[in-house]
Amino acid sequence: MATRHKLVYIGYRHDWEVQRLKEKAPSELEIVALPQGVSQAEVLKAVADAEIIIPWGRMFNIDVARAAKRLKLVQVLSAGTDYLPVNDMAEMGIKTANNFGGNAVAVAEFAVMLMVSTYRRTHVQMRQLYGGKYAQGFFERWEEFHELTGKRVGIIGLGRIGSRVARRLAGWECEVVYHDVVKIPPAEEKAAGVKRVPLEELLRTSDIVSLHVPLNRVTRHMISDRELDLMKPTAVLINTCRGPVVDEAALTRALNENKIAGAGLDVQELEPLSMENPLLKMDNVVLTPHLAGLSIEAREKSLDFAIHNAMRVAQGKEPESVVLPE
Repeated sequence: MATRHKLVYIGYRHDWEVQRLKEKAPSELEIVALPQGVSQAEVLKAVADAEIIIPWGRMFNIDVARAAKRLKLVQVLSAGTDYLPVNDMAEMGIKTANNFGGNAVAVAEFAVMLMVSTYRRTHVQMRQLYGGKYAQGFFERWEEFHELTGKRVGIIGLGRIGSRVARRLAGWECEVVYHDVVKIPPAEEKAAGVKRVPLEELLRTSDIVSLHVPLNRVTRHMISDRELDLMKPTAVLINTCRGPVVDEAALTRALNENKIAGAGLDVQELEPLSMENPLLKMDNVVLTPHLAGLSIEAREKSLDFAIHNAMRVAQGKEPESVVLPE
């Protein structure tokens, strides 16, 4: 009889997610799913003999990891893992893996949408439309609205998401440059249609700066006063990675002082966003609630990769897309 292995999905929201995991899993992989709102006691009991855990948000912590005596892999369905105790688990011999770009297409498409929306102030147009002020004041402000075509877009972080943003911008006839701390092979640069430049040059010369980096000690507040001062007064900042990558107080100052022209932010430094946040009152800022990766296709791909990685662990192989401790 084949050895049984156990995967526990903590905090699922939809029955179809569990059904997909069970349909994709081979018979030797037992799937145990705990819904949102389950008690900590139930979680600790379920994970006691688990080898793989899929956590949802804050329902997983180091106490859960310690209770799972056989745990080998924590497999997230997102790209980011900054909410997990990755370093502590690494010391315990537990690996953490992200979704291998499962939501990369969704986020890349959303990033391009934010570029266009910020350039064209679509949120202001919709706000006026639904408020009964049809197109008021827009014909007097032609100079505030721009086309994406022909612009230089600087991508910071040419990973799975950043590279997909670059490839999509080719259809918009943009010039795309990038900066990354990792050396990108020439073949990948060519496929993405990008040119590598120093970070300062990217900030000084780009019409749009789009952020696609993980949140860690190095990237926290990597965009602050100094970096914003380097940007052109006509430039736009796009952030679909993690809010704390941008020093929000510095960004607010830069926008108030017209140091940059606008921002499109799917993520904020403190989430959920306070209704007192001054960014909410700015017509040149497009805000969305950290949902860039939300698509049915992204979830399906992430769930399928979770099963793929779980079986690698069950077979004694190294998991893929492992996030290294800092």
